[in-house]
Amino acid sequence: MGSVFDRELVVVSGKGGAGKSTLAAALALLAADRGLRTIVVEVGEQNRLRTLFGVDGAEASVETQLQDRLWSLSIDPDRALLEWLQSLGGRVSGRVLASSSTFQYFAAAAPGAKELVSMVKIWELTQGKRWRGRTHGYDLVVLDAPATGHALGMLDSPRTFGAIARVGPIAAQAERLRQLLQDPTRTDYLAVAHASELAVTETLELQRRLGEQLGRGLRAVVVNGTLPQRFNPAELRQLSSLAARAELAALASGGQGRAKPPTSSRSRPQPQRPSRTSGMASSDGSATLSAASAAAHAVSERARAQHNQLARLRRRGFEVTGVPFQFSGELDLSGVRRIAEHLRRKL
Repeated sequence: MGSVFDRELVVVSGKGGAGKSTLAAALALLAADRGLRTIVVEVGEQNRLRTLFGVDGAEASVETQLQDRLWSLSIDPDRALLEWLQSLGGRVSGRVLASSSTFQYFAAAAPGAKELVSMVKIWELTQGKRWRGRTHGYDLVVLDAPATGHALGMLDSPRTFGAIARVGPIAAQAERLRQLLQDPTRTDYLAVAHASELAVTETLELQRRLGEQLGRGLRAVVVNGTLPQRFNPAELRQLSSLAARAELAALASGGQGRAKPPTSSRSRPQPQRPSRTSGMASSDGSATLSAASAAAHAVSERARAQHNQLARLRRRGFEVTGVPFQFSGELDLSGVRRIAEHLRRKL
């Protein structure tokens, strides 16, 4: 089966908000560490990578180096279309054709035209001989694809246009793209999901549609934000028992450890005698134990639900890799590197 790092293209998709961009960046970091000339491609006017790496001032639609052996590009379909047309040559220059109102109307109105142009640009990035002779190809292109539905539309655009334009340069380019996307030695597909019922269902749909459209399947599913099962059932029962005993002891010590209210405006509360039961008999100790027990049960229940979804994926034959939940307000580059180190042992 080989490694994903032996491919020319890795497509990362899945449910929106599951962390596709984070996983694409982590995968690209691993590839660059292996000595591969790597580029992460974003679409839909996204520009997350430059922000993550702190690279300012660079134009998003220009290939920009982020670190040694690692670049990023946010595809501008209009710019990519112009480059493609110029590469085709012919009597009419690409710039003249691109400025034609008739052609612009066609590009805007034709279903999937921008998706096809974006895919053509991605194909071009994998080539040793680029449209512009002075630029270099990449060993690995990591596509930070849109969410499942839009990604499938992008991947299906070569077939759609190949059926419309049966001859000519568009048909030839669509065929080259189809070969790239269908060849398991050149392209791999990764899904990113949360361990929730909805996200797993969407992953199963992605697998089904990839099979129908391209005759391919998912190489692996990366499940983001997984929680460990920290407590076994016996430990949870023990926590519940401790919390219940502490609450009873606090009640027995008198009003949950609080002084009784005064009977008149002149009376003052009397100091309480120290409890002899234990430190757990105080209301503070009881509340702390109750909160700890409730938190442990809640986290365990969430982890159990997640593990059920992981098992659901494995029963369908998927290779599943869990990425631990990152306990931080905002994921920065150091957090992405930690995820990359975790994936290094898995992929």
